[in-house]
Amino acid sequence: MITDRWQKSSYCQEGDACVHISTDHNRVHITDSDAAQSIVTVTPAAFTTFLGLVKSL
Repeated sequence: MITDRWQKSSYCQEGDACVHISTDHNRVHITDSDAAQSIVTVTPAAFTTFLGLVKSL
């Protein structure tokens, strides 16, 4: 079950489409403010790999 505790990206500015993240025991849920009904769910390991790739750009 997805939690109600969504955290907004610290890079988000007022009025921008923002990435929101929520976690539970074994999953990371990702959505953005423009498509809040669309949620991508990944494992913590996959999310860590994704963050590493993004930071390397």
